[in-house]
Amino acid sequence: MVLLALSPSALAQQPVSLVIAVPAGEPPDAPRLQFAVDSPERAEQQQPASAEPAPANQGQSAQQPAPGSTPAQTAPQTSPAQGDSNSQAGAAQSTAEKSQREKGEEEVKEQEHQRVEGVVPTFNVTYHHDAVPLAPGQKIELSFRSAVDPFAFASAFMSSGYHEAENDLKGFPWGPKGYFERTGVAYLDTFDSTIFSTGIFPIVFRQDPRYFRMGQGTIKHRILYSLSTNFVAKNDYNGKWGPNMGNLLGNFAAGEISQFYYPAGNSGTGLALTGAVIQIAEGAGGSIFNEFWPDLSRRFLHKDPTHGLDALARAQDAEEKAARNAARQTQQLQQNQPQQSPE
Repeated sequence: MVLLALSPSALAQQPVSLVIAVPAGEPPDAPRLQFAVDSPERAEQQQPASAEPAPANQGQSAQQPAPGSTPAQTAPQTSPAQGDSNSQAGAAQSTAEKSQREKGEEEVKEQEHQRVEGVVPTFNVTYHHDAVPLAPGQKIELSFRSAVDPFAFASAFMSSGYHEAENDLKGFPWGPKGYFERTGVAYLDTFDSTIFSTGIFPIVFRQDPRYFRMGQGTIKHRILYSLSTNFVAKNDYNGKWGPNMGNLLGNFAAGEISQFYYPAGNSGTGLALTGAVIQIAEGAGGSIFNEFWPDLSRRFLHKDPTHGLDALARAQDAEEKAARNAARQTQQLQQNQPQQSPE
């Protein structure tokens, strides 16, 4: 009834304006409808602002940087799976290193009990063809253990008795005094040669000072191999053979040091070279003995110093030889088989 009473002119002065307002926090595809009755002047002032569409990225302004600003760089994050794989790889590597170190310790302890009939030590001989490289501390341990063994003192007494009988060294008196002096210098020669050739220089040049016994093959081949080990040695870092710098330089260094405690008339480069040659010759004889001693022990004493390692090595070589022969026969059959032409 009120609307009917109003005149058309009054309705024209108060138009109904449709205002579409988009809140700042909502996307532009969900507008709100607001009806407001206002004057024409106010409607004209509000309509341009309200009719202007909101920017399309207004809802994402909190996540994007302002114009002209540099986006912050985030540090790369490691996924849980990648972190687990890295930790597992590190754990596996540490376990492998630990197992290798433990295996080396077991081999060293085994070698420290190796003796010929419980008398002559063979600490620097290994019967393992796949022996792990020795750590620097293990090399020093084996060399010092050999140098202070009672057999080293006994051999010095026997050597001094020989030189006393021959009277081949100058400056030593005849009798008990000269005998003990000869014994002292003979032991010092052995001690210096052992420490330098099987301990210090193998650490410097990263070589294995042990004798790797062959254990099979012809006698001639094994003798030549034994002699060659005085001039070649196995490298720790790649397992290949190279010049035996420890044995060569160690014996020569021991000869040079001997000039400080030998009497006058025995010093000089000639004494050093003579001592080095004698030590190398003794080492060659010892290598041949170490190579064939297990065979002699099994044959005449019915004892196996290798504790079955020789038999295991022969069995493995026989299996490898049989596998190579089988592969060769298979390859020959494939080559001799006629190829069928496609139908």
